Amino acid sequence: MYNIQDVVGASEYDFLRINDNLANKLIFLSFGGSHAYGTAVPESDIDIRGCAFNGKSDLIGMSNFDQLVEESTDTTIYSFNKFIKLLVDCNPNTIELLGCKPEHYLIYSPVARELIANTKLFLSRKAASSFGGYANQQLRRLQNALARDSYPQTDKERHILGSIQSAMMSFEDRYAKFPEGSVILSIDKSEHEDLETEIFVDVHLKHYPLRDYKNIWSDMHSIVKDYGKLNKRNSKKDDIHLDKHAMHLVRLFLMCLDILEKGEVNTFREKDLDLLMSIRNGKYRKEDGTFHIEFFDMVTDYERKVKYAADNTCLPEKPNLKLIEDFVMSVNSKVIFNEL
Repeated sequence: MYNIQDVVGASEYDFLRINDNLANKLIFLSFGGSHAYGTAVPESDIDIRGCAFNGKSDLIGMSNFDQLVEESTDTTIYSFNKFIKLLVDCNPNTIELLGCKPEHYLIYSPVARELIANTKLFLSRKAASSFGGYANQQLRRLQNALARDSYPQTDKERHILGSIQSAMMSFEDRYAKFPEGSVILSIDKSEHEDLETEIFVDVHLKHYPLRDYKNIWSDMHSIVKDYGKLNKRNSKKDDIHLDKHAMHLVRLFLMCLDILEKGEVNTFREKDLDLLMSIRNGKYRKEDGTFHIEFFDMVTDYERKVKYAADNTCLPEKPNLKLIEDFVMSVNSKVIFNEL
């Protein structure tokens, strides 16, 4: 297991110490991904995640620091305001950063301590759709990839349509609402020579926010693009990737259940490691590369559990935005008045 202090002390992480948006502004810094979940293997990349205070120029000036993504080191640092907005939506990539093991944090400021102490402030029934939506994406990736060699193109197109329709279930939580029937997806005969059928869309929207419209199509485009990547897979290498997708699918359900049933964010899956690693190591995949029916039965069972938990949770429908705003204002006012 890596020591996070040794990792980020290397020269390739100097940007954390010299970037104007990060230097002396980090609220917390931690491991992300497999090292945070406890499911890392020797080949696993090291992901670093963190959050930084917005600067005065962001809060009362004309700057707009949102986040920094440093691809060469798999590092993502969110601004405080962006991080809070994602937490309000119960975004899995940010919610999980509130439940890491203590030794997985390098920087852990008083504000980080207060933020994590108030984790429940951000937990709501939204977890069912946010975590469930991410899990569904992983499931569709498996189904689409497995369909590559055995299903005709028409069936593959239906898989893509199912992925997009599942993603649309979360649009209401992330984008401006639109009347039912305003965006209709269907499959029909294609005029392209390389396609028998393809997905068509009918859109009837008026006075809809352009940015939300752009993001909706970006989400749909990403699903089609991801399918295209998986459609070019190389069996041995990508079987490993599929096992990883399968493992994360189950991990998302387990984390979601912890949130809905216990009001807890448990990122390091200590009690579930045997199950998760058995999936990652190929226990549920057959010799022909497909998965045993027991795996999909397990997934169906977790889907039922999440639905039941969402219907019976003590968590609110949505977070208390007033309390969250009070917290954000208290932090940002300290930035403005040099009280940190």
